[in-house]
Amino acid sequence: MFSEQASKVMIKKTEKPFAPACERNQQVILEVIKQYLRSEDKKILEVGSGTGQHAVYMAKHLPHVLWQPSDVLANHQGINLWRQEAGLNNVAEPLVYEIGKNHLPEAQADVIFTANTLHIMSLKLVNVFLKEVGENLKPGGRLLIYGPFKYKGQFTTDSNAEFDLWLKNIDSNRGIRDYEHICEKLKGYNIHNIADISMPANNQFLLFEKHD
Repeated sequence: MFSEQASKVMIKKTEKPFAPACERNQQVILEVIKQYLRSEDKKILEVGSGTGQHAVYMAKHLPHVLWQPSDVLANHQGINLWRQEAGLNNVAEPLVYEIGKNHLPEAQADVIFTANTLHIMSLKLVNVFLKEVGENLKPGGRLLIYGPFKYKGQFTTDSNAEFDLWLKNIDSNRGIRDYEHICEKLKGYNIHNIADISMPANNQFLLFEKHD
């Protein structure tokens, strides 16, 4: 499993990284998380924290939850800049997680959350991630996935089809994933889809729960 020894990253005096998409979607994502968050959910592991914007925004509005960021080491500096500025006591130091190279961090999380990640990794790595979630999510734990998906092999909109082509032009291994494929892989670990919510900008919010 991952080591949490991702030692503290030296923060240079530089501007924080900024992703416009995070700014646009953070409020609607928060609303869904709050809707489905249970009183016993005390720790959320975010996979692919990127800039760190979601981490500090969600933690600010969920003061009773410890938000645990994780990402490749190269992104830790930016995440820490957001943490430093926010000054929140419920955003933990980021953990190192590079799918296919490290294992899912042993964060003892009640919920695993990831946004806009599955379409920018290969299908092979998507399967690795789902396997690690399946093997490590505790009974009753939940997995929340935000992003675009296909259904029965079909794109939900023309713009998503165009987005898929754009992704593949950057890297042929990228692409919008099939909802049914995600569900089938997770079902093998007794993790079942309990909600599928349509979101703005042709995205979905998938909520899974691991049964006993």
